[in-house]
Amino acid sequence: MLIQKIWKMHLESKYPHLFREMTWPWGPVQVKFQILDQLPPLELIAHVNLTPYLDNKWVIIQLADGSWEIPGGTLEPDELYLDAIKRELWEEVGARLVSYGLVGAWHCRSLAGRPFRSHLPHPEFYRVVLAGEVSVISLPRFTEGSELVKNVQATPIEMVVNRFNQQGRAELSELYQLAEELIDGGNLNMSRVTSRPLQPHCPMSDYLRAAL
Repeated sequence: MLIQKIWKMHLESKYPHLFREMTWPWGPVQVKFQILDQLPPLELIAHVNLTPYLDNKWVIIQLADGSWEIPGGTLEPDELYLDAIKRELWEEVGARLVSYGLVGAWHCRSLAGRPFRSHLPHPEFYRVVLAGEVSVISLPRFTEGSELVKNVQATPIEMVVNRFNQQGRAELSELYQLAEELIDGGNLNMSRVTSRPLQPHCPMSDYLRAAL
């Protein structure tokens, strides 16, 4: 227990932007990232994100406004977190989840008078973060209300860090670095996903564009 506590303190020191307390402007929402060994209460999970990797590269998405983001989003009514991230991957990346592990979560407290959507927990909730391997099977499937993704890249971690740091999102660059460190060190308990692909496999070269 003491060794685990010291290890977590080391990670918090190594990735200060990720672990600092901050306020997200939408809401607004006060947040603090935590490394977790188990999921928070399911009824408090409102959002889920994934740091996806493919062929030793990390996947990031670019929205219509030019900003780079991590795949993921909000749970629909009665939707479980794992079903939500499968759907978000399908919509935003055109990929299916092969395996995944729990990295942690942003513990959030909304300062707004009502929830972002009526079915979501409020004012306390969690944005869960997973890391996982993905397989590309199609172009993104845009649905009503989903983010418009104009570009998807599978790229080395150095380029991921550069993309996010350039737009002032050091917490996301450190999140990807943390995920890589946990996976490479064997410190992430990975689970395989046995669901069938939603569409025939699409070669990576047909869609994911490696960074120049």
